[in-house]
Amino acid sequence: MATAWCSESEDPFLCSICLDIFTDPVTIPCGHNFCKSCITKRWISDQQQCPTCKELFAIRPALRINTSMSEAAASFRSSAQSEARSYSRRTLVVPDQVLCDVCTERRKKAVKSCWDCLTSYCETHLEPHKRITCLRSHKLTQPGQNLEEVVCERHGKPLEMFCKMDKMFMCQTCAASSHKKHHVVPLIQEYKGKKKDLERTGAQLQQMIQERLLKMEQIKQSVKLSKEESEQMTAVVIKRCAALIKSSQKIRNQLLEVVEQKQKMTEEQAEGCLTKLEEEISELVEMSDQFKQLSQTENHLLLLQNFPSLKVSTDWTDVRVASSCDGTVRKTAVELETLSKQMKKLSADVELSWMRLHAVDVTLDRATANPYLHVSDDGKIVGCGDVEQDLPDTPERLSFLGILGEQSFSSGRFYYEVQVEGKTKWELGVVRGSISRKGENTICPENGYWAVWLRNGLYRALCGPSVPLFVTLKPQKVGVFVDYDVGLVCFYDADAALPIYTFTGCKFTEKLYPYFSPCPREGGKNSAPLIISPIRQEL
Repeated sequence: MATAWCSESEDPFLCSICLDIFTDPVTIPCGHNFCKSCITKRWISDQQQCPTCKELFAIRPALRINTSMSEAAASFRSSAQSEARSYSRRTLVVPDQVLCDVCTERRKKAVKSCWDCLTSYCETHLEPHKRITCLRSHKLTQPGQNLEEVVCERHGKPLEMFCKMDKMFMCQTCAASSHKKHHVVPLIQEYKGKKKDLERTGAQLQQMIQERLLKMEQIKQSVKLSKEESEQMTAVVIKRCAALIKSSQKIRNQLLEVVEQKQKMTEEQAEGCLTKLEEEISELVEMSDQFKQLSQTENHLLLLQNFPSLKVSTDWTDVRVASSCDGTVRKTAVELETLSKQMKKLSADVELSWMRLHAVDVTLDRATANPYLHVSDDGKIVGCGDVEQDLPDTPERLSFLGILGEQSFSSGRFYYEVQVEGKTKWELGVVRGSISRKGENTICPENGYWAVWLRNGLYRALCGPSVPLFVTLKPQKVGVFVDYDVGLVCFYDADAALPIYTFTGCKFTEKLYPYFSPCPREGGKNSAPLIISPIRQEL
């Protein structure tokens, strides 16, 4: 693109391809000049044709630098850049207070500046310009300093015009001559336009500043909440782990004491057996000597008279010393299994405690309640009646047996608990705000539902198709936790701290509302209501 300070008079020094002053100019056989790099790139991507006269060359001509043109272009580039720098410095500086240039002693504040005199005047010294005829034709403006810098060096006239094409200030003579084909506007017009731009930009900057200040506060608040959450969770973990460590140390000490006592008993038993064995060995050795002597005699009568009988007082066949761990292994395994269960329970307790840190106060939205549902005054209890109430069929009201929470969530995490004690049927979860509220709906994520239900003792996650849940303990209170940004919906047995089911990989794109359905009464078997319970923070 051509530089801002090039005009029509500069055509001899401009490359017709890049429209800028020549760089390494070369002349082709038809006599036209181009930048060496420009014509080379053109011929690489196109045929060997002159961009100016369209003469076609069968063989690509050799390119040589046009020395004279190169020197002239370099000289013109230098002078043009100097002129551009000179013009760029010619700005009218308007300080807070401009003083009169005529006052000699105590200089007064100027009220006007004269473009013709290039002088600023106070009210007193301005008087001749109002009185003398030849001075009254002078152009007076708001007071400014360095007036000589805002006068055209070529024509000696004030720079009252602005060329939008070359981005230059100029006098009216310049505008009518060298810039007559350019888009030239009065300086005041450009000033007003730029001032409006500045005001718009200033307003945008202020808005950007406010947005960033708000974001800073949000980040600081997030860090503060995160720190509080971390401190609370640290307290939970330390307390629970301390209890578990204490319990494990107690089990360890008990087991070690049992092993030590068993070992002591084993050693005492072994010592008694060894002592008795030594005594019997001595007796047997003595008897063996007697038998040996008698076996060597030839006196028949003597052998028969003294023939001893072999009397063994103890049968050692079934005698054994019990191991110090006999009878303890099974007990140890039981104790360790108990400890393992306690650790798993601790992990679940900590996870549920962390979820409870994101507890929200949920109330029921009567405007969405099915006409068969009855809502308590505090908006915390909902039950099903036998008679349909006369309620307006508004767009937000559910035609199926359900009700939504008043609160909606579109980011972050939230948790609430619902008492389901005494019920044989219920549905709980969260839904998109755009679910179809009229007619029958298939409850599944595709339709905007993330829910579980109980039907006659069987629990299912409504995934579409539904998934049976193997719940060991019947929950009396169900906790619902949602991490909007991660895409998780978790259901917990809030009393036992046991997970029921978790929806993962959810893609939330709009507001989520808590969803409740106490289901029909079934002749009184399912008359118990659903109750939104207060959250207990057990730290």
